Amino acid sequence: MRILMVALAATLLAGCAGSAMNDARTKTPYKTLTSDKPEKVVAQCVQFAWQDEAVFGVDAGAYLQPGKKSGSTVYTRSAESFVDVTTDASGTALSYYAQHDDFVAKRRLAALATCL
Repeated sequence: MRILMVALAATLLAGCAGSAMNDARTKTPYKTLTSDKPEKVVAQCVQFAWQDEAVFGVDAGAYLQPGKKSGSTVYTRSAESFVDVTTDASGTALSYYAQHDDFVAKRRLAALATCL
């Protein structure tokens, strides 16, 4: 029964994060970046960088999932920050979205930039 409740809670949280990401994608990204590295390598690097407790403290959660249409998406709890990582003609494209233009958003952007 507990496992079922945990699974249900996880599903509900994923649904909330998904709608927040879909809403954000209708707007201009906070920052767009490119990389010569493969998409999977960049996405895994971003996930690892965003999980650094020394930088982000207790809010160091980052999750990796398949992208909306292609590629990968790395996101934080409640999708406060997320990045869509896709492959295009010029290499790997990153669209970084942040709900707030604050210190945490800038710190996550700096951590993301180390993966380029």
